[in-house]
Amino acid sequence: MDWQAVLTLFTLVGVLGTLAFTRVAADLTLMTALAFLLLTGVLGPVEALAGFANPGVITIATLYVVAAGLKETGAVQWIARMLLGHPKSQRGAQVRMIAPTGILSAFMNNTAVVAMFIPAIQDWAQRLGIPASKLLLPLSYAAILGGTCTLIGTSTNLVVDGMLQSTLGINLGLFELAWVGIPLLVIGGAFLVLFGHRLLPDRGGISEELDLVREYGVEMELVAPGPLVGKTVAEAGLRALSYGYLTEIDRGGRLITVVDPDRTLQGGDRLYFVGAPECASELRRIQGLKPANGNVHKLEVENHQRCLVEVVLGPEFTALGKTVRDSRFRTRFNAVILSVSREGKRVPGKLGDITFRMGDTLLLEASEQFVEQYRFRRDFLLVSALNDSTPPDFHKAPRALGILAVMVLLSASGLLSILEAAFLAAGTMVVTGCITASRARRSVDLPVLVVIAASFALGNAMTVTGAAGWVAGSLLSFGPLTPWLALALVYLLTALFTELITNNAAAVLMFPIAMAVSEQLGVSVIPFAIAVMFAASASFITPLGYQTNLMVYGPGRYQFMDYVRIGTPLSVLVACVAIGLIPLVWGF
Repeated sequence: MDWQAVLTLFTLVGVLGTLAFTRVAADLTLMTALAFLLLTGVLGPVEALAGFANPGVITIATLYVVAAGLKETGAVQWIARMLLGHPKSQRGAQVRMIAPTGILSAFMNNTAVVAMFIPAIQDWAQRLGIPASKLLLPLSYAAILGGTCTLIGTSTNLVVDGMLQSTLGINLGLFELAWVGIPLLVIGGAFLVLFGHRLLPDRGGISEELDLVREYGVEMELVAPGPLVGKTVAEAGLRALSYGYLTEIDRGGRLITVVDPDRTLQGGDRLYFVGAPECASELRRIQGLKPANGNVHKLEVENHQRCLVEVVLGPEFTALGKTVRDSRFRTRFNAVILSVSREGKRVPGKLGDITFRMGDTLLLEASEQFVEQYRFRRDFLLVSALNDSTPPDFHKAPRALGILAVMVLLSASGLLSILEAAFLAAGTMVVTGCITASRARRSVDLPVLVVIAASFALGNAMTVTGAAGWVAGSLLSFGPLTPWLALALVYLLTALFTELITNNAAAVLMFPIAMAVSEQLGVSVIPFAIAVMFAASASFITPLGYQTNLMVYGPGRYQFMDYVRIGTPLSVLVACVAIGLIPLVWGF
């Protein structure tokens, strides 16, 4: 090896060590490696920056917009409520959850699917009396397995496909991976259903201790006609919310103070909830409910530009000592008060009759600009927006799902490439109002794209300096390896990397090694590239290996060993199925 290959290998070891054993951000680590290889002359500017022009990276960026459009319209929540149903057992619940999660993850970003399913699954688990810890980790695993079924199911697939295009001019079809991905989803899902009740912990979900948080009262009205009319309180998902509880129902002036789970809801019912600030955001995501405060509809702000905001009244707030009704708050601040909390407790009585005091915490519905506009005004001591509190526009959910279906059909039929179909779908999402241009811009996860694109520089350096060939030769020097054993070795090495570092970085770093192994054996590179795809996604053993695993860590109250206990046998099972099927489908 020459000095450039040695330097590349040292850089690779440094990157792996930094990602695995420090808290330095992955995008900063890989951009530093890119700059180092460029400044030392190992790579030229074109080779170092090739990842930023790779079709796979651009496709991932575009699909973020498509996924955001589905999220903004509530399409995934709509599907979840329709498909989850009311199973009679824990295994039935797992089957009901794994199937739609796997299918949705095949066509949209895994992270977006899991993010939208977590609150729905928590609520659902409480209604069914099942610990959320029995469902949330299978939710993440189902999303990972579902993502392996199509080329657009996970960013890892698109990254490897992009490298195949740029190095060998090979394009994979949208459903080409389904020959292995679908068996993995079915077998992995069956494993979770059959053995999950034994291997998963019983810790319950997060139940908010309402006496430890700011407590509000939130009033909602049942829309008629609507999807909740005629359903019981339990069937509507209102019995066991994650952040609050239903205390009473006002039906035509008659107050129902004892709310049984079997009570049937009627159009026009006014429902009174007590809970944490997030309770209001949670209720706004339920189709069929709307804020009972009529002033909300008088706000001069479009629905998609609204969010929930908490403010604490300061000593210079001009309406101190006045009632909410007399303060003309909506006119003055273009924001509507949903509830008032005082000393951590909700203020009883009618909202309009509450008198403002210094230190009161108000829960507001306001525009996205409210926070910036009033953050440094002396009216309020503190202004903070609640994350992810914009109400979904359920009326546009069928439109968003239609756009997704057209994108899949155009790509699967070969009329458009995946990149072209994704561009068309993202543009249509914006043009049809499923998502605004500003939200589309914010939906693109720039750090992830930087990690992927910068990883290409390290992968290119491994190829052009001969370092990948040296690593491949070292792997093959242990003895005469058949292509099948070499494939298994590449798979296992990639799976190890993806548990230690990000899945996309593992794929990019292993691709040149896999390609060099196939060249030295004189066999097709396709099965080795496919093995890298599946192994890089098959991260089940640690919460750090895949982003969705980390997302359910807190809500499920999991511990590190929980992942090891169920993830290790699942990883072995997935590896055996993948290594067995890949050569049969693509051949050497």
